[in-house]
Amino acid sequence: MYHQPVLKNRRTLLERAEKFISDIYFTDCNLRGRLYGDTCPLKSLSSYLSEKRIPFSEAVTKNFQPYNVGDNFGPTWWTCWFKLSLTIPEKWRGKEVHLRWESDGEGMVWKDGQPVQGLTKEGEKTSYILTDCLQDGEPHSWDLYVELGCNGLFGAGQGSMIAAPDPDKKFSVQKAELVVFNRDVRELLTDFEMLVDIVKLLGEGEQRGFQALFTANEMVNLCDPANPSSFPAARSLAQKFFKQKNGESQHVVHAMGHCHIDSAWLWPYEETIRKCGRSWVTVIRLMEKNPDFIFTCSQAQEFQWVKEWYPGLYSEIQQHVQQGRFIPVGGTWVEMDGNLPSGESMVRQFLEGQNFFKAEFGKYCKEFWLPDTFGYSAQLPQIMQGSGITRFLTQKLSWNLVNTFPHNTFFWEGIDGSQVLTHFPPGNSYEMKGKVEDLMNTLKNNKDKGRANHSAALFGFGDGGGGPTQLMLDRLDRVQDTDGLPKVLMSSPDQLFSALEDDSGLLCRWTGELFLELHNGTYTTQAKIKQGNRQCEVLLHDVEVSSCLAMCKSKGFPYPAAKLQEIWRLLLLNQFHDVLPGSCIEMVVDDALAYYKEIECSGTRLLEEACKALALGVQTGACSAVLNTLAWERTEVVSLSTQEGTGPPKLALITVPSVGMAVIQENLAPSCPVTVTPQADGTVHMDNGILKAVLDQRGCVISLKLANTNREAIADGCLGNQFVVFDDVPLYWDAWDVMDYHLQTRKPVVEVVKRAAVTRSGGLRGSVSFSLRISDRSAITQEVILDAHCPYLKFNTQVEWAESHKFLKVEFPVRVRNPNATYEIQFGHLQRPTHRNTSWDWARFEVWGHKWADLSEHGFGVAVLNDCKYGYSCHDNTLTLSLLRAPKAPDLHADMGSHQFTYALMPHMGCFQEASVIQHAYNLNFPLRLMPKAIGQLQQPWSAFSVSGDAVVLETIKQAETKKNALVVRLYESHGGSASVTVSTPLALKEAWQCDLLERADPEGRVAVTSSGISMDFRPFQVRSLLLFLE
Repeated sequence: MYHQPVLKNRRTLLERAEKFISDIYFTDCNLRGRLYGDTCPLKSLSSYLSEKRIPFSEAVTKNFQPYNVGDNFGPTWWTCWFKLSLTIPEKWRGKEVHLRWESDGEGMVWKDGQPVQGLTKEGEKTSYILTDCLQDGEPHSWDLYVELGCNGLFGAGQGSMIAAPDPDKKFSVQKAELVVFNRDVRELLTDFEMLVDIVKLLGEGEQRGFQALFTANEMVNLCDPANPSSFPAARSLAQKFFKQKNGESQHVVHAMGHCHIDSAWLWPYEETIRKCGRSWVTVIRLMEKNPDFIFTCSQAQEFQWVKEWYPGLYSEIQQHVQQGRFIPVGGTWVEMDGNLPSGESMVRQFLEGQNFFKAEFGKYCKEFWLPDTFGYSAQLPQIMQGSGITRFLTQKLSWNLVNTFPHNTFFWEGIDGSQVLTHFPPGNSYEMKGKVEDLMNTLKNNKDKGRANHSAALFGFGDGGGGPTQLMLDRLDRVQDTDGLPKVLMSSPDQLFSALEDDSGLLCRWTGELFLELHNGTYTTQAKIKQGNRQCEVLLHDVEVSSCLAMCKSKGFPYPAAKLQEIWRLLLLNQFHDVLPGSCIEMVVDDALAYYKEIECSGTRLLEEACKALALGVQTGACSAVLNTLAWERTEVVSLSTQEGTGPPKLALITVPSVGMAVIQENLAPSCPVTVTPQADGTVHMDNGILKAVLDQRGCVISLKLANTNREAIADGCLGNQFVVFDDVPLYWDAWDVMDYHLQTRKPVVEVVKRAAVTRSGGLRGSVSFSLRISDRSAITQEVILDAHCPYLKFNTQVEWAESHKFLKVEFPVRVRNPNATYEIQFGHLQRPTHRNTSWDWARFEVWGHKWADLSEHGFGVAVLNDCKYGYSCHDNTLTLSLLRAPKAPDLHADMGSHQFTYALMPHMGCFQEASVIQHAYNLNFPLRLMPKAIGQLQQPWSAFSVSGDAVVLETIKQAETKKNALVVRLYESHGGSASVTVSTPLALKEAWQCDLLERADPEGRVAVTSSGISMDFRPFQVRSLLLFLE
């Protein structure tokens, strides 16, 4: 046959191929216009609108009314159920027939009482296959139901995706019909699409790109869209191209189906349950048609939801898990925030997650999976290893605003020296679409070329769910081994990491935190969520400690294991990476605060029950003893309850032993009473023999000295406790981001409403109160407190906050010089620069920490402590604590209202370790607990546990998960050095074993229990757990 010579105008040939498959141009005669054949209306379509999310069994009993395509329904967050009666025409025998459904809501098809597929236009799922090839013997008529949520894949933002939801948005069904689907057209379209993308991505400098171009052009010549018999010849050309193989050295892309589903974000928790159902049932349908398809799925909480709400689907998932195709990953209860949860909360994320996966699927997860979290604590490698995990996958650092992270595959080393093999998919996404662009980005972006020849490609719609599609699988199938592209292997996390481990000799190491240079407003946004998190972490700690002590002292006391697990799981759920950071809609905030209230109510009741058991009697109204749940002796001023209307609470000074109890002696006097003295110039002097403070009329700290040395903490000519407000308008991500330029808009809060005045004149406690006006809408009222025997000045703060895009902070310029400040993190601390020498330094203009931050030079330092804040900065010699933000998206009312919180300033001699800053920060957060008066009085102080050295913190005492006669005691080295300590207890111990964070005893880790206690050695920042079996 004679062929015309091939034209060499690249542009015209490329655009010819593009227009041949366009869904916009020439659809009357191109290939795309032949994708669907004949259509047929539904026999009938009716609907029922429900304000609530109701189960299928209830929905089908409702009164359905006729519905016309195009009619509106809603509003946002309601649910519209549709009943579809349909009959396929006889003339469609032998055809593939779909239900075509297009709507702006999220849908789920129900058939025979079971969910069978999701329908989401934004997730490219707009049809449900009724039959692959209509046969005489199969049904031609069905009744189906479609459950349609009145929200899109990303909620219902008003004007933009992350805007607050439009509560009155209306929805509609734009298309509901039967249609003949031409599978041969779909296959040919996919061939063309992949070839056109290869031409574009390889460019004019690659021979292979021109081969793809000429192949596509010849396919257009051969293909007559109106004549399907011409399709095989065109397809054979494509297949010939795709089957031309790579060399052995080509990079291998491990393709894994994935569906990242935020447990809550721009939609509430309840809607996430349905997102899981829609997404995962669609995955199961794909697995039925694609035997090599592998899907990865994280978050035990979401599995638990599906188990409860879709038991039939969950059974199918369990079967595919056993086949190794539906792969649980991550090992945590949810994909939590990587910065703000406490060390113990992170342990519980893994404990609850790993135990769930083991119980439900018979195996622990091998990989930690956290692709979308806003930074990663430097203690995570140790926590991972202690939970049976040595591999980590994420990609979020590709979002860095300033610096490009230098690796994709590397060993990540934590502050204790633990290392985990870490992989960032070079395609910089966890929701690829199986396109040529995804594969080429994976190849080109790999920063470890020559060191690592394997990479992950996670494909499937994510964030709002959706997951993989058949088209994505078809794309990847065509280019499994195609010259010019990386090799594509449908793979699993284990295959990927095993390949990386086998060739890891040249991999680099990154030590310390993985700091995300973006989203650092999330350390402060939604202050009440962060306060609820800290308070509930403290409460659950105290409930566990007191319940363990009660169990040991009162043999009949039942440890509340089931209830504790229930409320721990609520707390862990709220630590999801769009909830605890505050980057969620108002509905989610309301749900989260309700969960904290539930934890508080249940936890308080459990604490009271444990304290009653410890008191060996019944409550008679007055407090007689105090419980200390921390592992060091504490001497503090406590407030005793008084009858309502009888004035301020009565105070008492008490010394309580480590993890123990002591009787209150109400007349115990301090060795050095507090004095508070107003001065003629309007200042107020406060002194407790440890600190001497001077406050001005605005409540600013003019001077703060250590009494013994007269060492001044406040920088010359500066004011401590200076409130400052900044303009806070980010580039886009409102609740997420605070930008560096906000620092140029600093405005001190100077307007006095009420001058500083003495409210307690001294003795056990002295205090000064004042009020400031931030604006005509916002104000601050503060009580500055100095207690006897207390080494810090405490600031009880109330803010009425009604700002828009403002950022409130408090500054402490101190007389200290150091190029680094220290911040508490989980089970330890780390240092960050106070200067801005490099881009890596100034990118940390706003950082996170937990209960304290410290700036010290040799021999002296100053620490800022807090009871619920996480955002800090330290530039030069100014320590700053971030207090409140006022973003307007995705929650229009974020942080508006009344806030109460406490922070403290602690100057000290020596380093912060020697000054017990760590312990005092714990003291500020963990109150001494008043116990009920008992019939059997406590004759002398009693201590259940103590640790011989200050460096080691006893963090946790709980009942073992599966051993009711055993306690788990968790300790960590807090100073950053090696330590040897003795753990002492009067409890009768049968034996003691070392265990990991999943409470699995080390078979070679039996620990000697002697009369003096248990001897333990620690590496810097090492976390160790003991399993103590009781007599």
